Amino acid sequence: MANLKEIRTRIASVKSTQQVTGAMKLVSAAKLRKAQDAIIQIRPYAEKLQGVLAHITQNVEPGMNQKYARRQAVNRVLIIAISSNRGLCGGFNINVVKKTVELLNTTYADHYRRGMVDILAIGKKAADALKARNIRNIKVNTEIYDNLTFSSVTAVATQIMEQYADGTYDQVEMIYNQFKNAAVQKLVVEQFLPVVESDSSVSAHQGMKPVYFFEPSVDEIVNVMFPKALKVQFYKAMTDSFASEHGARMTAMHKATDNAAELIKTLNLTYNKARQASITNEILEIVSGANALNG
Repeated sequence: MANLKEIRTRIASVKSTQQVTGAMKLVSAAKLRKAQDAIIQIRPYAEKLQGVLAHITQNVEPGMNQKYARRQAVNRVLIIAISSNRGLCGGFNINVVKKTVELLNTTYADHYRRGMVDILAIGKKAADALKARNIRNIKVNTEIYDNLTFSSVTAVATQIMEQYADGTYDQVEMIYNQFKNAAVQKLVVEQFLPVVESDSSVSAHQGMKPVYFFEPSVDEIVNVMFPKALKVQFYKAMTDSFASEHGARMTAMHKATDNAAELIKTLNLTYNKARQASITNEILEIVSGANALNG
């Protein structure tokens, strides 16, 4: 009977867990719909703006004031690891952490060894995981998710751009999950600064190279357009990551709910077998007792 009680208790516990995972799935599905609409709207604009920006860099003369252009030597590097403040979303957060550690051990191993790499962990989960791995020079920003709007995101982007412009950093990399659909998120390592020049092979593949006429001048357009384009690029990365988080959580909670249903089915079968065995033992005891009395 003690065994039957333990099985009943476990069934009740799994059912309670199933209700929680089902509720979390519904909440993430509702938030995903809004986040998906936001990234679908911003992505074409951001990608086209980034393409225009990349082509403009080819027309910038060496003597112009290029705050966000490529420098001769890369000494100090900033890696922006974009994760989330909450877990229960599969490999969403740990993939960002693993890629960050991989960059520190490969691409920027020498820089990191000399203490020339800083990490900006956006999201509590990445910060905690990196600290657990004894990674140095970590800055944390968890407040951005309290109010994820263009103005709040661009405030962070502006600070990073100012640090690049004044020479604090010579290169800035972003690591985040790019939203494909609710079940698929692609981990991306994207160079934020300096501005990446366009690939001539892409233009050649498309059949023609775009030509831009600048009015009033290239210098003035660059000074106005570069900051705006970089802010949009950073906002797109944050929106991508936010949509990916809810997609990953919805998928993870869906699988957890299905697994709970399978476990409940297995436990019910085990309970019925144990109950039947207990009933059989009681019948055997009664029959044995009756036979003993008759004997």
